[in-house]
Amino acid sequence: MTETTATRLQPGDPAPDFTLTTADGERVSLADHRGKQVILYFYPAAMTPGCTKQACDFRDNLGVLTEQGYVVLGISKDKPAKLAKFAERDSLTFPLLSDEDLSVHKAYGAYGEKMMYGKTVTGVIRSTFVIDPDGKIALPLYNVKATGHVASLMKKLGISQ
Repeated sequence: MTETTATRLQPGDPAPDFTLTTADGERVSLADHRGKQVILYFYPAAMTPGCTKQACDFRDNLGVLTEQGYVVLGISKDKPAKLAKFAERDSLTFPLLSDEDLSVHKAYGAYGEKMMYGKTVTGVIRSTFVIDPDGKIALPLYNVKATGHVASLMKKLGISQ
């Protein structure tokens, strides 16, 4: 297996733990949310059109997701300062986490080879994981589309908008 080939997580796998810095400079660990259902999503870059659409969809559905017991966390390779601008610009009210060295991306299989405009490139694989209260992967979703993803995810989770 080459370094660029991502190892994909499967349902029932333990969710790799992490501690990352938020846009506000706070440290957040996955372990902080043990006992809760977590929606962890990886996106390529703050303030790009697709990532903005996806983040705003999570923002717009956050009330319903929270009511259903979910915590939403977004992860990108952006520096905390850029995440802070993104959060402020788009009124994002859930934590955005910085994974500059891509270690968490790689642990989740959200970084590696992907097809982009018909070419194989190495980069962030837009992915979402639902993690159960015991810290296990309940639903791994790789290569998701930015537009319509939150609605599709909510449908898979049996949540009506």
